[in-house]
Amino acid sequence: MDSKWDIEKFTRDNDFGLWKLKMESVLIQQKCSQALKGNGALLVTMSQAEKTKMVDMARSAIVLCLRDQVLRDVVKESTAESMWSKFESLYMTKSLAHRQFLKQQLYSFNMVESKAIMEQLTEFNKILDDLENIKVNLEDEDKAILLLCSIMRSFESLKDTMLYVK
Repeated sequence: MDSKWDIEKFTRDNDFGLWKLKMESVLIQQKCSQALKGNGALLVTMSQAEKTKMVDMARSAIVLCLRDQVLRDVVKESTAESMWSKFESLYMTKSLAHRQFLKQQLYSFNMVESKAIMEQLTEFNKILDDLENIKVNLEDEDKAILLLCSIMRSFESLKDTMLYVK
């Protein structure tokens, strides 16, 4: 039985953490996820041809799940492992500047009337996921307060109810 696993292409605008999880799942389904760990992680019982095939399959699966502008960032990488490392350095960096940027996004997040609430909640959760991906942990209570503070004026009564009613 042959199955096709479609995932949304990574564009930089969508959530890298979720795309990474989906991509790892695709590679597991294609039985080539070990290629992400490098040649040393591949079984010693495999022939060099089998190892090469696995690495090539993993790399091609990743390439097919990227938009052109993202592919340009990793086009020179010859293995799935090196592509994966490059992605993590680009999109999961733990640098002070990146951490501060994400925190600033979170603390200045405000809902607006012109967007759907679900779209804005998704945006808020993406920021939280990006922070968790770089090991910035926030308490649930702090997340809830930040979300309540971001609610638009037309929902002021709902915010007050949630804050002050048991």
